[in-house]
Amino acid sequence: LKQVFNKDKTFRPKRKFEPGTQRFELHKKAQASLNAGLDLKVAVQLPPGEEQNDWVAVHVVDFFNRINLIYGTISDYCTEQSCPVMSGGPKYEYRWQDEHKYRKPTALSAPQYMNLLMDWIEVQINNEDIFPTNVGEFGCSEPAG
Repeated sequence: LKQVFNKDKTFRPKRKFEPGTQRFELHKKAQASLNAGLDLKVAVQLPPGEEQNDWVAVHVVDFFNRINLIYGTISDYCTEQSCPVMSGGPKYEYRWQDEHKYRKPTALSAPQYMNLLMDWIEVQINNEDIFPTNVGEFGCSEPAG
């Protein structure tokens, strides 16, 4: 288990909500409903009086933290040698493309792909234009889509 939490590995620190903020309170509501063993549909329902985009943002960050933890547990077993291709089974290969280094879809090993993906997601979550930290700053009540 010590290997899973090695700071030199791909595991990233949890993104946290500032105590005392409304987002922190929403996070506590989300955690309480999930920990209570409730039906998942009920657990993710928008609490009365809350902004939908704020509720979604809280769940996006929680989801990122959970996926990050899961990936951290398997990263030692999925190496450049054992996972040379990022795939979804024998029929699907995922290729990375971005606006910087990989301008065309590029085949990468699973660890390379996952590191780029997790870095990209972290940048999105930390972007105040996408995920403002102050409640109600999204400018609309409907999610972007």
